[in-house]
Amino acid sequence: MAEGKKYQISIRVDTAYLAEQSDPSADRYVFAYTITIANSGTVAAQLISRHWIITDAHNATQEVKGLGVVGEQPLLRPGESFEYTSGTALATPVGTMQGSYQMVAEDGNKFEAEIPSFMLSMPRVLH
Repeated sequence: MAEGKKYQISIRVDTAYLAEQSDPSADRYVFAYTITIANSGTVAAQLISRHWIITDAHNATQEVKGLGVVGEQPLLRPGESFEYTSGTALATPVGTMQGSYQMVAEDGNKFEAEIPSFMLSMPRVLH
């Protein structure tokens, strides 16, 4: 079996603008994101930590690193998935997030699961 198929994590992202928590007059735009992490490989793997790069429309970047996600370090067996919702605030109505999850497979191998760049955008901003 190819090495790549052993350690395979797929990531799906859904985003939402939280108007009730945002204050555009104070340059505060709050977004929620729901992430589904699925183990599509053949070896169980545990999510140990996360690394995010959050960029707003002014190209201001925040880097966020930490253990687990929402206080958990889920173990995903092949075919299992874990879903969580978190959020971030930007100073602009549009921005992007990308990053990676640091994983440890059951066999001791460490690998990164890339989180592809996704857009955060206030409704009716992009035409």
